[in-house]
Amino acid sequence: MSGRTAFLSRALTVFLSTVERGGNALPHPGTLFAILAGVIVLVSAVAARTGIEVVHPGTGELIQPVSLATVAGLHRILTEMVTNFTSFAPLGTVLVSMLGIGVLESSGLIGAGLRLLVLSAPKHLLTFVIVLAGVLSNTASEIGYVLLVPLGGIIFLGAGRHPIAGLAAAFAGVSGGYSANLLLGTVDPLLAGLSEEAARIVDDGYRVNPAANYYFMVVSTFVIATAGTWVTERIVIPRLGAYEGQGDTDAPDVLQELSRIERRGLGYALLAAGVFVAFLLWGTVPADGFLRNPETGGLLRSPFLSGIVAFIFLGGTVVGVAYGAATGAFRNDADVMNGMGKTISTLGTYLVLVFFAAQFVAYFNWTNLGLIMAVKGAETLRSSGLGGIPLMLSFVLLSSFINLFMGSASAKWAIMAPVFVPMFMLLGYTPELTQTAYRIGDSTSNIIAPMMSYFALIVAFFERYDKRSGIGTVVATMLPYTVTFFMCWSVLLVIWMTLGLPVGPGAGLTLAP
Repeated sequence: MSGRTAFLSRALTVFLSTVERGGNALPHPGTLFAILAGVIVLVSAVAARTGIEVVHPGTGELIQPVSLATVAGLHRILTEMVTNFTSFAPLGTVLVSMLGIGVLESSGLIGAGLRLLVLSAPKHLLTFVIVLAGVLSNTASEIGYVLLVPLGGIIFLGAGRHPIAGLAAAFAGVSGGYSANLLLGTVDPLLAGLSEEAARIVDDGYRVNPAANYYFMVVSTFVIATAGTWVTERIVIPRLGAYEGQGDTDAPDVLQELSRIERRGLGYALLAAGVFVAFLLWGTVPADGFLRNPETGGLLRSPFLSGIVAFIFLGGTVVGVAYGAATGAFRNDADVMNGMGKTISTLGTYLVLVFFAAQFVAYFNWTNLGLIMAVKGAETLRSSGLGGIPLMLSFVLLSSFINLFMGSASAKWAIMAPVFVPMFMLLGYTPELTQTAYRIGDSTSNIIAPMMSYFALIVAFFERYDKRSGIGTVVATMLPYTVTFFMCWSVLLVIWMTLGLPVGPGAGLTLAP
């Protein structure tokens, strides 16, 4: 048995190493996105000549490829190049969040807090806590990518473990566990609204509430956290081996106990954090709180959730300044501004990647190639004739595959829901169950999809600790998480359907004939 285990371990190591070498043989991510943007222009010209077309399942509109290899296409490429970059969704989130994080980091608060965490927390729970925190961070939209993933590397480095394993564990929770949580996030009402519109193709009065998948999400949170911990400890860490400080950050010294000044700073930071939290509670807890939705009085689609990036910036600044002032790290306003600037300066490579990635994503949308690919794939699955559980598992697989080409969860669901929700309703399955299956597939391949909006940022994080890292390194490191998450989530879905459990409040699995 041990010989067989050793053989499988060696085979897995060889396979992942092959994936890593192949991926790293690709051009620099910025160059790759530039090449792909050019390929889209050429493919759009060919596709426009083939006469291929699909009917949009939601609007009934005839969708045809749009060639960018025309004078009009050239004009659009030139005139919208700047707005493609400046309007790219993750750009503002990253920059504004990193301003607040820069204050926290330059004040020394992050270092002191992490040292306290490492010195006081049981090491055997560190990985589980990081993966779980990544899953929970999705409540605040996509902040986990810019806040928790780099902290995962720092925490592992401080604990004397390989920092890339910490990055991987956090990234697995944030991105691979995107559809698991203990709380509702901004994506839940968005997907529920799309599901409801699709369901009304069959039933005019059907309603899908934002908590439609809540029960399944809660159980999934612990399944994903456990699975992510297992992959990190049993596969990723043994494969990475000992860290030798190959990037900008060398191996850490032995952690020292916090000094009296640092403890005083933490006290001031805790006080400032308490005041800031009290402000948030004042605006969210009362039924007429000023941070609630002014029309509905709820927290969903409220200024609180919509402005979560601003709260990250404000909270980081307030707490960081309190710590820095108490310890002497900040002596004037210039120190605070310089701290912000230093952090932003580390994002130079990321900004270059984002520029080319934004052009590629824009071209893909303009040409309708992504829409056509999604609809054609949906039609293929619809005509497969599979039964209940196999059909749902196939739908999970299709969603995961399409996610490699279209990063936005809501954009994909806007295309797929009008096809699959009515189809599964006619087969006797609820829109809530269909949405659950979609979210599983959408999450599992996030961590190996180079077209995912934040993938370039993750590559930059890996390069901080290993200059030889590239797309292949990230994909090879994260692939075991994708496979494990897909298997665990699929098994959970099969068990859920077999037992007939509701996926959320008032959201069963089947419909009456």
